[in-house]
Amino acid sequence: MAREQLKTLTEQMYYILLTLTEPQHGYGIMQEVERRTEGRVRIGAGTLYNLLSRFEEEDIIVQVSDENRRKIYALTDKGLNILKDEYKRLKQLVSDGDDILEGRAVK
Repeated sequence: MAREQLKTLTEQMYYILLTLTEPQHGYGIMQEVERRTEGRVRIGAGTLYNLLSRFEEEDIIVQVSDENRRKIYALTDKGLNILKDEYKRLKQLVSDGDDILEGRAVK
């Protein structure tokens, strides 16, 4: 996954990285994303483990331990920077939408 592909993240990618600000195993990631989004975003096992594998290959996350056959992952500095960049981008999108849709457009 080239860095250019990570200029914008899918919703699933964003929530996986957001969840991994604290070390977590795969099933825990799925549960936390569903909890945090009140069921709006659900990540299937296939999607999750495919993304975790890709993130690990790109040094976005790292496996920090293996407990009872559960791989525990955490963000790397690179992953945290990608997450922060996406957060800033999303905030800008909302700000631009507020300006236009709430009548605060700069003329």
